[in-house]
Amino acid sequence: MLEASCHCGAVRLTLPRRPRSLLDCNCSICRRYGGLWAYYRAGDVGIRGCASLASYIWGDRSIRHFWCRRCGCVTHWSLVKPTKSSRMGVNTRNLDPKALKDVRIRRFDGAVTWKFID
Repeated sequence: MLEASCHCGAVRLTLPRRPRSLLDCNCSICRRYGGLWAYYRAGDVGIRGCASLASYIWGDRSIRHFWCRRCGCVTHWSLVKPTKSSRMGVNTRNLDPKALKDVRIRRFDGAVTWKFID
């Protein structure tokens, strides 16, 4: 099990396992957030400090991005209408880099082609 936290520690995410791969996306929001995403089933990720979270919904209004109100770190995204088995993205920039050693980073063109570019 892994734990991620924002800079100030107000928000903590518990992840069930080390990610198999990470995604570096260049879409309009991901390139601004600078996230490095790992994906899990929403029901498998524990989130503490929800009162410290703020969120943003844009575009087709299907995804909600979350960040800490205190320090501003982007922590994760989830579906606006999630189910226990739906996928969510966790910003692994909030993990100790040692936990991600040797995990493959895939580059994804979310801006134009919606294809992997690596």
